Amino acid sequence: MGIAKRAQAIKPSPTLATAAKAKAMKAQGIDVVDFGVGEPDFDTPENVKQAGIKAIQSGFTKYTPAGGTDELKEAVLEKFKRDNGLQYDKSQILISCGAKHSLYNIAEALFDPGDEVIIPSPYWVSYPDQVLLNDALPVIVETTEAEGFKLSAKKLEQAITKKTRALVLNSPSNPTGLAYDKKALEDIAALAVRHNMYVISDEIYEKLIYDGFTHTSIASLGKEIKDLTIVVNGVSKSHAMTGWRIGYAAGPKDVITAMTNIQSQSTSNPSSISQKAAVEALRGPQDFIGTMNVEFDKRRKYMVERLNKIKGVSCLMPVGAFYAFPRISSLFGKSLNGKVVKNSADLATLLLEEAKVALVSGDAFGADAYIRLSYATSMDSIKKGLDRIEQMINNLR
Repeated sequence: MGIAKRAQAIKPSPTLATAAKAKAMKAQGIDVVDFGVGEPDFDTPENVKQAGIKAIQSGFTKYTPAGGTDELKEAVLEKFKRDNGLQYDKSQILISCGAKHSLYNIAEALFDPGDEVIIPSPYWVSYPDQVLLNDALPVIVETTEAEGFKLSAKKLEQAITKKTRALVLNSPSNPTGLAYDKKALEDIAALAVRHNMYVISDEIYEKLIYDGFTHTSIASLGKEIKDLTIVVNGVSKSHAMTGWRIGYAAGPKDVITAMTNIQSQSTSNPSSISQKAAVEALRGPQDFIGTMNVEFDKRRKYMVERLNKIKGVSCLMPVGAFYAFPRISSLFGKSLNGKVVKNSADLATLLLEEAKVALVSGDAFGADAYIRLSYATSMDSIKKGLDRIEQMINNLR
């Protein structure tokens, strides 16, 4: 007797594990600066909270259809048309318990044993494990700083085999904060169409962009690629609603139908209350996003400039999300208090234990030469945390 092999093949989310460890230290009274968190530090907008309260007070607290309410699906349809120039009908929309849940539903609906799924690295930590949980094979294709951490059409074509089922794209990216421009997406779309390959487009950070960058959904580049693309998004990052757990997916009707059936047998519907709040988030005033982005932009510039001044550290300027992804491999081989930094996990552990700064090691994202810091925290915390990091790194020998 024992647990299933698929469960043995995966590991807990490193980002959530880091957050848990930092919270445990804080609970002991230790002053920890937390750069590991992957959620906005802003409160959910008041109009959205009031929509949730109204749902409770009006008794909207029962089951909804498994795939979400018509009202929220219609709000999602409006969002896709308004923001992305994409038109779907309600049969092509699924509301789930967060974007992660949407992605898992896709994996269950599309992947069979032996299927290959191309995932560019650095990647969000859950992509490979969700593939493994559904008995398929993640095919990791490394991207580089010189490429702006973007998958080139050449590398993609080299990775495609007869077993390739899908490509996972994340733009803007967690962990790098980099994003694909329209031309890069057009090249990828042409290959996907030629090879009849699904594209899973995770666009959860779509609204968090800087320096005049324009987000393009790959599904908007023509009917052929749209018919092969499942777009994943949600309100967690754009409206500071991580705990409300509302994500959504849009794609081919047969895929969405399969995902809905799977959801009906697993979680059933997302929270009725959260769905009402999400309707208000999508249809109500959007000025909150601009206000949040202005603050994130200040933090982004400060953090990256500071990181690039630390000896042995270099960092590209992100154009989206709220992460910095500095290279720290030149520190490998150095030590502090007898503890040798052999890899990114060692450095992350040392920073937590010695500097009381929590962040996520790059190996969790398939890029051991790097670490990830979130600037979704106050400027005071960013300054204090970077001071601690700089001091500790200067003490390495």
